[in-house]
Amino acid sequence: TTGTKDLQMVTIHVRMLFRPSIEGLTTIHKTLGEDYDERVLPSIGNEVMKATVAQYNAEQLLTQREQVSNVIRDGIIKRAEQFNILMDDVSITHLTYGKEFAKAIEEKQVAAQEAERQKFIVEMAQHERQATITRSEGEAEAAKLISEALAKHGKGLIDVRRIDTAKDIAEALAKSPNVMYLPGGQQMLLNVAGGARQQ
Repeated sequence: TTGTKDLQMVTIHVRMLFRPSIEGLTTIHKTLGEDYDERVLPSIGNEVMKATVAQYNAEQLLTQREQVSNVIRDGIIKRAEQFNILMDDVSITHLTYGKEFAKAIEEKQVAAQEAERQKFIVEMAQHERQATITRSEGEAEAAKLISEALAKHGKGLIDVRRIDTAKDIAEALAKSPNVMYLPGGQQMLLNVAGGARQQ
């Protein structure tokens, strides 16, 4: 576990395949002993990983993982050679971030979604505004045409529209069961009380 350039905690697991150098085998056994791998490799690995990871921020570790892996591999190979250990393979097997970073990523995604939503709302408002402007321009043009037609041909158009509206109203009233037509100019007595007169 080590810190990144932007102070995020990262846990990295590295697999190392190694063997002792045949020429340096006597030196290894004299200076380090039979458990040379347990003495040297963990400290080399930690040293190189901490130095390498500190050069990148957390996002770069994700996006540039192969480059980071190559830098760690090269660093471990060079340091192991100083102890007569040959590295056959070094690779990152697992990389995890702290809870704070995971929470920060989630908050960043939520903020990005909210920004997209706000952008959509703004675009919808702009489209609605443009539609209102277009509608208003159309109504203004229609009013202008009507005014010109009235000036040119008189009030005949208004009279036609009045007749059409009166026809629509009469048709609606004729279909209603609650409407009764009474002849005009005559006096009629209606029994509105609904019952017989008392004497």
